[in-house]
Amino acid sequence: MADLSLTEISEKMRDIDFAVLSTRTDGGAVAGRPMSNNRQVDYDGDSFFFTCEDARTVSDIRRDPNVGLTYQSKSGMLGMKPFFITVEGRAELIQDKAEFAEHWTKDLDAWFKQGIDTPGLTLIKVVAERLHYWDGYDSGEITLKARIAA
Repeated sequence: MADLSLTEISEKMRDIDFAVLSTRTDGGAVAGRPMSNNRQVDYDGDSFFFTCEDARTVSDIRRDPNVGLTYQSKSGMLGMKPFFITVEGRAELIQDKAEFAEHWTKDLDAWFKQGIDTPGLTLIKVVAERLHYWDGYDSGEITLKARIAA
């Protein structure tokens, strides 16, 4: 099978709602937590997740913006092959309401009762530098680092 393009990976990601976002803690350990992309996937190498400013995730990113994301499709259903993605990237913390509105979906109201006006609301943007995928027995890697320097 030929290597997948970023567009093909984006299409496969449409059915994956949750990623595990991994950061480094102040003690150097790796901490992971599930984050929803709210099925807002037109993947170009950037991922967006909402959290609160006082979350450990935010303090971890402030200390070390190098993060990892892991995605896994549903597998074993109707003969579908499992699909896995790991992303290495750099996280940015955004606290701009215009950016919040751009990425907001109604489902987030269950978590953030005041919508984009929720005190301490923070948007995490992960800019991918390298992406590795496994599509059944096939695998590949895409380096996106050149995109960041631009």
